[in-house]
Amino acid sequence: MRNLDVSYHPGDRDVFQALADPTRRAILSLLRQGSQPVGSIARDFPISRPAISKHLRILREAELVTEIKVGRNRLYELNAEPLKNVDDWLAHYRHIWQHQLRNLKRLSKKKGWKH
Repeated sequence: MRNLDVSYHPGDRDVFQALADPTRRAILSLLRQGSQPVGSIARDFPISRPAISKHLRILREAELVTEIKVGRNRLYELNAEPLKNVDDWLAHYRHIWQHQLRNLKRLSKKKGWKH
């Protein structure tokens, strides 16, 4: 493969692997509302609290969440910074999709198709 203008960061693989799981994506969506303890997060899912803790560990390792200790409690907070690399990677594909949609729109006008 030729030299591509895409930079690779060592943690990217962990981020993509973490995002591959729908439960972890749902946890990230939940954390967009703000910091939450593991018990509060676990209540929103039909799986065990230890399973949620395992998902949170994977998200921590990918640096998508941070853990804050408050007394005996641990709060989890979204860290969206690693998603910047994902967005940068997707930007290349977004450009292709937009180009294809413009072509389809031009074709539909040419053919007289209704929108």
